[in-house]
Amino acid sequence: MKKKIILIIYYIFIFNIFLSKNINADDLFNKGKQIFLEDGNCAACHTLKDANSNGNIGPNLNEIRPDISRVLLAVTNGIGVMPAYQGQLSDEEINAVATYVFKSTN
Repeated sequence: MKKKIILIIYYIFIFNIFLSKNINADDLFNKGKQIFLEDGNCAACHTLKDANSNGNIGPNLNEIRPDISRVLLAVTNGIGVMPAYQGQLSDEEINAVATYVFKSTN
């Protein structure tokens, strides 16, 4: 549990660094969408209206509307049958896809 709290704080810190570098919010959203559809292959398992994906292995993201820390933890460490993407995606890519999922569902 302590490790998860530290990771949440870490990713919130990283997220704030990206915001402080004046990254255009639209660019971050679009990069996250690209990762969701391509590099991360999230659309194969998850339903997300904005991505026109209808996966039924993972949860329907439109229904659960996860907060950004939940997405960061799931993508980084994996959860259930979902694999961990730490080491496969960069921290920036994980942050982008988490931002995309959060903003497109909330």
